[in-house]
Amino acid sequence: MKLDAHQHFWNYNIRDYGWIGEEMRVIKRSFLPEDLEPILTEAGIKGCVAVQARQSLEETEWLLELADQHEFIRGVVGWVDLCSEEAAVQLEKVAANPWLKGVRHVIQDEPDVKFVLREDFQRGIALLEQYNLAYDLLVSKEQLPYAAELVQKFPRQRFVIDHLAKPDIKGGIQTPWKEAMEAIAVHPNVHCKLSGMVTEADWNTWTQEDFTPYLDTVLHAFGTDRVMYGSDWPVCTVAGTYSQVFNLLQTHVHTLSAAEQRKIFGENCEAFYRL
Repeated sequence: MKLDAHQHFWNYNIRDYGWIGEEMRVIKRSFLPEDLEPILTEAGIKGCVAVQARQSLEETEWLLELADQHEFIRGVVGWVDLCSEEAAVQLEKVAANPWLKGVRHVIQDEPDVKFVLREDFQRGIALLEQYNLAYDLLVSKEQLPYAAELVQKFPRQRFVIDHLAKPDIKGGIQTPWKEAMEAIAVHPNVHCKLSGMVTEADWNTWTQEDFTPYLDTVLHAFGTDRVMYGSDWPVCTVAGTYSQVFNLLQTHVHTLSAAEQRKIFGENCEAFYRL
């Protein structure tokens, strides 16, 4: 069963989605389950994981409602304020919903590159295991070395890196991202999503070859047991169609065994998020 480990839904308004600039105007509208379901069906994908795009409990509860209404939404990665003294109360409320599979914060937008090492944040991370929740690491390449320190402190917590930690694919620059990815991959509790790549490349002129060294690095570092396909729809549509994003990864891994491809395109996601 093929699964998409990373996509988003939203009801667009400029206040909550100010990060969508004019250059991204193609996604300045609402994207809902009825928009995605036929796209997944066409690609032969049976389900997806809906990931938060706003830092609000209200959005988390909305995504959980969508999962309850649409069978193809197999799980939700929501948001709670892990830095808050109320984190345990917030988790108690949303984790009671069986559709909640993980939590995420938009760490990449935090000005402090060492945000993941903050005492209050780590106090929140320490709560997740008891609720059987994974944690999505949305970090920049500059924050990645500190994320490696974080995961080492929580060896029993399941972590997954979103979007390959956003390497400079457009610039063709690998160092020091490559070394940082290899360092964090040493920890067996860390997985990586093969997602969000086209938006880190030149949106208009990217080619298959642009992604080869980055995918090779991640597959070599993590192996085929700890990586998973994610579209990052609808954000990906600023640089390509859903089918282009899907085919990009399919083309890269076509020489792997059928068993390995099944892991990348579904089995690893199902196991990691305990769908």
